[in-house]
Amino acid sequence: MQTLQQKASEWSGVKQEDAFAIDEVNLFEKLGLQAFINLSTDFYTRVYDDQEEWFRSIFADSNKEDAIQNQYEFFVQRMGGPPLYSQRKGHPALIGRHRPFPVTHKAAERWLHHMQQALDNTNDIDHESKTRMLNFFRHTAYFLVAGNDLKNENQGTPPCKHGDNKPAAV
Repeated sequence: MQTLQQKASEWSGVKQEDAFAIDEVNLFEKLGLQAFINLSTDFYTRVYDDQEEWFRSIFADSNKEDAIQNQYEFFVQRMGGPPLYSQRKGHPALIGRHRPFPVTHKAAERWLHHMQQALDNTNDIDHESKTRMLNFFRHTAYFLVAGNDLKNENQGTPPCKHGDNKPAAV
């Protein structure tokens, strides 16, 4: 039986060592807080303006400003900065926190589409850091899909079968 990390690597096309290359450099020290705020703000502006109603509906019960803060604080904490997210919200527990949402292959690809655009639009993040971050995001998105499938298996719901598994362009 595959682990969630193995499934994430298979589905995302990103090897674990590439996904966790973010740990080889302290991206928070390199980029600074504002780069993460800018990235998350751009990302959630795209999410909340998405033309696909099914995707927007995933975020319908959340506040945009709170979503931005949650995301940039998690990114800061995960990429070498202070534990802002944990100090405010407790352990990130990504699978548990995303449990109420339909984290499918299709949703992961839409999320990654917006994140790729936000990264491309964020001028205060260099190309090497963007590549490291996108590999981490892609792997983590599919880690959450695998966690969602495991939740569904435990509840007797069939696992997600739709969506393409092509790696995102960097």
